[in-house]
Amino acid sequence: MVFPITLIFTGILGWIASFGLTLERIHVAANPEAATACDISPFISCKSVMLSEQAALFGFPNPLIGIAAFFAPVVVGFAILAGAQFKPWFWNLFLGGVTLAMVFVHWLFLQSVYDIGSLCLYCMVAWTATIPLFWVSLSHNLKEGYLTTRFMSAGQAMYEWSWVLALLNYLVLVGLILVHFWDFWPTLF
Repeated sequence: MVFPITLIFTGILGWIASFGLTLERIHVAANPEAATACDISPFISCKSVMLSEQAALFGFPNPLIGIAAFFAPVVVGFAILAGAQFKPWFWNLFLGGVTLAMVFVHWLFLQSVYDIGSLCLYCMVAWTATIPLFWVSLSHNLKEGYLTTRFMSAGQAMYEWSWVLALLNYLVLVGLILVHFWDFWPTLF
């Protein structure tokens, strides 16, 4: 029961963040001088991130990918709750998509922190949704033997502790943010 609920919750959270960022992007496109709702400080600024080259990596705004992609775990989660059972190839394909999302959000994190020099709140919510989605999906596939049967017992343990893996992932990212923006923190208070 935890797995489908996690899929639904993270999918909805990521979708809301992507939708919100898309609305902000439309607002800025219509009025380039406007500030966004999440322009809080010099280093927490959605506008500076959304106007960067990295924000449209494939020639269109990245949040449009999120609007489409975050819908998938919601549908899969509800399908599981309704009793659907999927073949191993489906789970491996699903994990492939989630893995691409995980790589993408970590690349965007690195770009945002170290190249752009600003953080986007909507983006951080999408990252927050993607991280547990990845860890629970990976551990689910290992636990069920979809990737290989050799790691089923390790997958079971990983599945039970996937929230710890997500938390550790968050701590690494927060640590990198704290260190990189150390000199800016006093300006917030």
